[in-house]
Amino acid sequence: MKEKFSKLGNILIEKVMKFANTKSIIALRDGFMLTMPITLAGSIFMLIGNFPVPNWQETVSKYLGENWNIGLSQVTGSTFDILAIVAVLGISYVYLKNEDLDAISGALISLIAFLIITSSTVSTESGEVIKGVIPKAWVNGNGVIAAIIVGLIAPKIFAFFIRKKIIFKMPDSVPTGVSNAFAALIPGVVIFFLAMIVYQTCMIFGGISFTEVIFKVLQTPLQSLTGSLPGGIIIITLMSLLFWVGVHGPNVVNGIVSALLMANATSNQTIIDSGQALIAGENASIITKQVTENFAKFGGTGITLGLIIAVLLAGKSKQFKTISKMSLVPGMFNINEPIIFGLPIVFNPIMFIPFILIPLFALLITYFSILLGFLQPFGNLFIPWATPPIISGFLLGGWQGAVVQLVILLMSIAMYYPFMKLQDNMFLKQENSEI
Repeated sequence: MKEKFSKLGNILIEKVMKFANTKSIIALRDGFMLTMPITLAGSIFMLIGNFPVPNWQETVSKYLGENWNIGLSQVTGSTFDILAIVAVLGISYVYLKNEDLDAISGALISLIAFLIITSSTVSTESGEVIKGVIPKAWVNGNGVIAAIIVGLIAPKIFAFFIRKKIIFKMPDSVPTGVSNAFAALIPGVVIFFLAMIVYQTCMIFGGISFTEVIFKVLQTPLQSLTGSLPGGIIIITLMSLLFWVGVHGPNVVNGIVSALLMANATSNQTIIDSGQALIAGENASIITKQVTENFAKFGGTGITLGLIIAVLLAGKSKQFKTISKMSLVPGMFNINEPIIFGLPIVFNPIMFIPFILIPLFALLITYFSILLGFLQPFGNLFIPWATPPIISGFLLGGWQGAVVQLVILLMSIAMYYPFMKLQDNMFLKQENSEI
């Protein structure tokens, strides 16, 4: 039975790793990570403008004037409102860099292709149509799926032409920069032409751009799924399950859903910025990147910080306590590889149930805290993933966020405790037999 289980696990790992290591998934995962510096930097300015203490804006306005935060708003608008642009650049760049091709030229061509398929007009409240603009409404989170599509297809076309040498070949004496520019000319023209055909087809038959089509047909349903409780359960379960079999679950799953989770937060922020009330269960997405990253897996996937604390409070095995002491500080900063592979939790049948269930309970606690109005749905305020729990909860949701994280931590300690004692007793027997 054990051999069959091990064989099944190895097959699962092989399949998952094969999928996770495809060129497109690597480009999507690593390319989208390039959005993190701008969103984290933008979040600092958003946090200053919306610090989670009562009457913050009113208090600061008394000393700095009513327009004290217009510069802060400009920064956040110039970071979060170009997520799709950064995504298409990042995904294309990573793909072509891994192909050892001219990544800069290819990424810029992908960016132009994305702009071609995106509307270049905006309408004023009076109905006047203004042409020749890049509308932030479609280059932010709303355009991120279209950006991903372009970011995965355009570099493949670019690479095909370069590999097949369907390019303008310059003499070896020509500087590399000039040679690369001419090499990118033919694939660039082809990519632009295809983007033009797509845009014109959508405008003629639908009256909207390709980016808007993708948003309505694909992104909106996907956001609705990921923003729902069933979607959150699937995401969190996959993260934990994959990590239990030795695959870095968050890296694999976030490579696919991170863009959607961030788009959910962007949609919430759009509602906030419009002056409307953000109401969970009505117009707000509850499952966002903050929920999955800062509440459903703080301390690391499986919320193993609870296990570490349980061991330090009641463990007796020297081996278990030593591993937990070494894992405590990294765990406080949401790094749990020491306990995952040191205990190990990977393929450990004793830890399977709490490792899978505790993040799900954490998700449920957070979900219903938001749904019932105790915690506000999250907008475009993101914090570094290594921010310790309780602090991250406070920064994201005020004292309510800190309380929710504290409840989750206590829950994780209580749920890990009986499984910890079972593992602890096994270690004790091993240690006593060696004396």
